[in-house]
Amino acid sequence: MKEKPFAITLDVGSSLANRTGAWRTERPQYVDRMPPCNQACPAGENIQQWLFHAESGDYESAWRQLMRDNPLPAVMGRVCYHPCETACNRVQVDNAVGINSIERFLGDEAIRRGWTVEAPPATSGKRVLVIGSGPAGLSAAYHLRLLGHEVTIREAQDRPGGMMRYGIPRYRLPREVLDAEIDRITALGVTLELGAKVDDVLAAQADGGFDAVFLAVGAGIGKRAYIPAGDSARILDAVSLLGSMEGAGPPLLGRRVAVYGGGNTAMDAARTARRLGATDAVVVYRRTRDRMPAHDVEVQEALEEGVRIKWLSTIKHADEDRLTIERMELDETGFPQPTGEFEELEADSVVLALGQDSDLSLLRDVPELAVDHGMVHVAEGLMTGHQGIFAGGDMVPAERTVTVAVGHGKKAARHIDAYLRGTTYDPGAKHAPAEFDLLNTWYYSDASASVRPRLELARRVTTFDEVVQGLDESTALFEARRCMSCGNCFECDNCYGVCPDNAIRKLGPGKGFAVDLDYCKGCGLCAAECPCGAIEMVPEE
Repeated sequence: MKEKPFAITLDVGSSLANRTGAWRTERPQYVDRMPPCNQACPAGENIQQWLFHAESGDYESAWRQLMRDNPLPAVMGRVCYHPCETACNRVQVDNAVGINSIERFLGDEAIRRGWTVEAPPATSGKRVLVIGSGPAGLSAAYHLRLLGHEVTIREAQDRPGGMMRYGIPRYRLPREVLDAEIDRITALGVTLELGAKVDDVLAAQADGGFDAVFLAVGAGIGKRAYIPAGDSARILDAVSLLGSMEGAGPPLLGRRVAVYGGGNTAMDAARTARRLGATDAVVVYRRTRDRMPAHDVEVQEALEEGVRIKWLSTIKHADEDRLTIERMELDETGFPQPTGEFEELEADSVVLALGQDSDLSLLRDVPELAVDHGMVHVAEGLMTGHQGIFAGGDMVPAERTVTVAVGHGKKAARHIDAYLRGTTYDPGAKHAPAEFDLLNTWYYSDASASVRPRLELARRVTTFDEVVQGLDESTALFEARRCMSCGNCFECDNCYGVCPDNAIRKLGPGKGFAVDLDYCKGCGLCAAECPCGAIEMVPEE
């Protein structure tokens, strides 16, 4: 008997005709992971989401996404020390994405185009008093207003902004930018009372009929230190110096200025002294550079502008035109110890930049509030020991930056809202982190970060013009497109293209993909070739 030939008929799309899903021991699963930039942002911004809009050129949508968390993007794009960029996975490929510079571009674009945020049509009937108009107070007022509450800000100074106005020099933060962002917040219906110092928080709450209070008085009192000095020695604090730049006129510092301290305020004071005509501005600091609290960019810009730094030095005595400096050395714990070696330093004035304290006198009749080392202790939701009184910003234990304060304002607003409604606020669980080893960086071409232009050095020490400039539209677009969308699908179609079983289904623009498990045999190609690590293989049930 003659054998019949063995034959297989293959039709076009045969992988769809043969349901191979039964072979599978693992299956792919689309996931959302926490991008490292989001995780590192003290303000809690959804950075990756607004970058997604920015890289498509939809700047208004990017700005509106940003404004969900941060009402001061043009300010933060200038003064934030961008821990998001330190955490950025792209730094392991070439350079971190210039998140801060894009944020500034979006903030400036919003001011230029007059973009606004709509207030809610109805109010809750609840009233909240915010004490202080710095970043924490403004952020809290903004979010509380959007949540439907009536908000009144009381500010002791005659202009709003707190230490953003009275502590950050104009060459870092132009006042027209600060004013524009504050005006946008008050335009929502937030009441701003200036020159209205609160002496007793409980009395202010009762007299005004407020249902809750958010304390955001900041840290505007410069710390002093005992320095033996002659009668004619001129000693002032850095907070007073920087604050005086907003008044009738700055103090006369002389040609030779010594700044005592090692933080960002010390750098600001020294750079301000240079702009006020000091030919010699020197920072005296007790430790070494690696132990200096000032950020690297602040130190570098100060050195570029001719500021000198005397490391391992402390001031022992001040006279009319000179200081006695003692050399220090670090012991095995890193603490500075005197050596008995002295030198003299010519100086017409001494500026103390030794830290700042908060004015807590308004809390003296609130025994339930726990205060330690000049700071108010708060619970997880930023409520103090007194029901209905919350606190944030520089007056609570935390890093003292504008970004942290903005984050406190948003967090407090959400917990205050829950308190006023008789509920609790639950932020929910966070996604697992999008770590670098989950990415397939082969798909990302090298693209070095854009460099922000800077004011020429010759003008920097003679004017208070802004030093760091912004990106233009084309450069901001390029920078946004450097984002690798770590841990979250951006619909690149890689999984769709590499699947040998045609098991990946497109759900439509903005809706992502799904896996047809009738045909997926769990080969893992989609997960291996996903650029952003948004697919994981899980054991088949």
